[in-house]
Amino acid sequence: MSHTVITASSTTTSASDGVFSLGYSRTIPGLLKLAQMVALLIAFLCVHCARGWPKWAAFQFFYVVSLWFLVVLLVFFLMHLFRLQAKMPCINWPLTEFFHYAVGTVLILIASIVAAVKAGGVSALVAASVFGFIATFLMAVSLWTSYSVSCGPHQTGAAV
Repeated sequence: MSHTVITASSTTTSASDGVFSLGYSRTIPGLLKLAQMVALLIAFLCVHCARGWPKWAAFQFFYVVSLWFLVVLLVFFLMHLFRLQAKMPCINWPLTEFFHYAVGTVLILIASIVAAVKAGGVSALVAASVFGFIATFLMAVSLWTSYSVSCGPHQTGAAV
């Protein structure tokens, strides 16, 4: 008597199995980064499209700060999306992001305050400062959440 055994196997692939990790954009840090990028992009575009800057130097500072942190957030987002941190283990990425959020929160807050004071009634510049404050709040939230990852208490496997 001969017996035939038939086995069926199914393979499932998800977006996070390969090089590309789309699931990161659905996490809290990923959504915060997306919201920060959108707020900084809107703030940057408001200053870029505004005509008749009342105080040129103040808005040039806002312009540079918002563009710089927008680009750096985009780089960090793409690094998480393509899992590039695993390929460069020599850098402490959680601590790097913590310092980025700390410096970004302070500089964007200063730039937003200066922009709000020097707006001179130009509505695009007022909108830019409002979105700068929104980005500051979002970066402070990211700073607070990344603090527990990079500087918080860590469990060790040894029982004391």
